[in-house]
Amino acid sequence: MKSQLNFRVAALLTLAPLLWAGNAIVGRLAVGAVPPMALNFARWTIALALLWPLGQRAFQDKRAIAQRWRYLAVLSLFGMGCYSAFQYLALHTSTPLNVTLIAASMPIGMISVGACFYGAQPRWQDLLGATLSLVGVALVISRGDLGNLTKLHFVPGDVLMIAAVICWSFYSWLLVKPPQHMRGEQRPEWNWAEFLLLQCVFGTVWGAGFAGAEAWVSDARWHWTPWVPLILLYVGIGPSLIAYRCWGIGVVAVGPAIAAFFSNLTPVFAALMSAALLGEWPRWFHLAAFALIVLGIWVSAQRTNR
Repeated sequence: MKSQLNFRVAALLTLAPLLWAGNAIVGRLAVGAVPPMALNFARWTIALALLWPLGQRAFQDKRAIAQRWRYLAVLSLFGMGCYSAFQYLALHTSTPLNVTLIAASMPIGMISVGACFYGAQPRWQDLLGATLSLVGVALVISRGDLGNLTKLHFVPGDVLMIAAVICWSFYSWLLVKPPQHMRGEQRPEWNWAEFLLLQCVFGTVWGAGFAGAEAWVSDARWHWTPWVPLILLYVGIGPSLIAYRCWGIGVVAVGPAIAAFFSNLTPVFAALMSAALLGEWPRWFHLAAFALIVLGIWVSAQRTNR
């Protein structure tokens, strides 16, 4: 099978990490103003409300949903419940750069989950591509001096991001390798908005449960500032509706393994955003990292007909 990596797919898979990098920055800004589980719940509630006019037709066939609710529930648990919640929680003890650095292990997570649960054995191109991309990310984190990596300090939030990476790997593989009732003629005629809306419905349920547990065991509370409404709008639209739609198209077109390399652009974008806030211009290692990540994507995309 030959991958369908073209300019359009590459652009969509690049836009998603750009928006997710902004999500890491915004998630950090929300610390102290919005509890992490509440932020995740608000994110998917807003996405659900905005997507409802486009996808409500899916609920006309309630039988189709009833037959597939387990798949939808598990899919949304990995992609909208756990991944997002773990990321926002991680940002309370970790930095956006550390969070996105750990997220750069996504290709390894995708390859591992694919090999262990879906029988997808990695090729040498996948492993080489992963190595090139990770070196590029390391250049950004170390600011051009790989020796600085030894000075990184890992905190509990970093462990949460490792769990988030595992969840996202399962989410992506579930999109590509769904149960039989979600394949071919057995799959309901849900368009992208309807399918994403169904995920948002279950994601909101998971989010409500996690937010409720947070309110029960934690003393974290909302503290409204002029920035909070803007934060909520961004997380509900950019990294949710737009990014998930882009990722869904891309991962189906090229597969989770190749798509994962694009996620390595997230720490590069996060570093550039952080630098822009400090009034700094991109430096040589940003450009070198971008080149290495693109090279890793290209190497992994070299598929042959089988």
